[in-house]
Amino acid sequence: MDFAEIGRRTRLTIRTNLAMRTLMFCAVNDGRVVRKKEVAEACNASENHLAQVIHLMAQKGFLHTVRGRAGGLMLGRKIDDIRVGAVFRAFEATLPFTECFSDRENQCPLVNFCQLKCALSDALDAFYTSLDRLSLRDMISGNGNMVRLFKLA
Repeated sequence: MDFAEIGRRTRLTIRTNLAMRTLMFCAVNDGRVVRKKEVAEACNASENHLAQVIHLMAQKGFLHTVRGRAGGLMLGRKIDDIRVGAVFRAFEATLPFTECFSDRENQCPLVNFCQLKCALSDALDAFYTSLDRLSLRDMISGNGNMVRLFKLA
């Protein structure tokens, strides 16, 4: 694996980014059922990709989906109860951060005695702990530009 491949594997996935955009869109329009198309347009995303993200977020309780002609989606929890760290874990925790974190793809000869793996594990724990302190409200509060972009008439 070269450094470019490592860089591609250690950044946030598009799904995580889209999940946060969707939640922020719903938070700005809290209490209202919004349509997938409205979210996709505002977030510059494909509806197909968004559908996959919405499905997982609904399974995890971050979103509530409403079927039917007047259907759409809305927050599944109170805005203060949606923690950014929990959202990131829902999408990122299934992907190994590096090769040595994977049981199946690990070919590193240092895996049993590498101190870097321990340091990276500690850093990831700190990363998620930092995100756990933030709620969805923190992501939109005082962000007038986001509110103007996402607020439905």
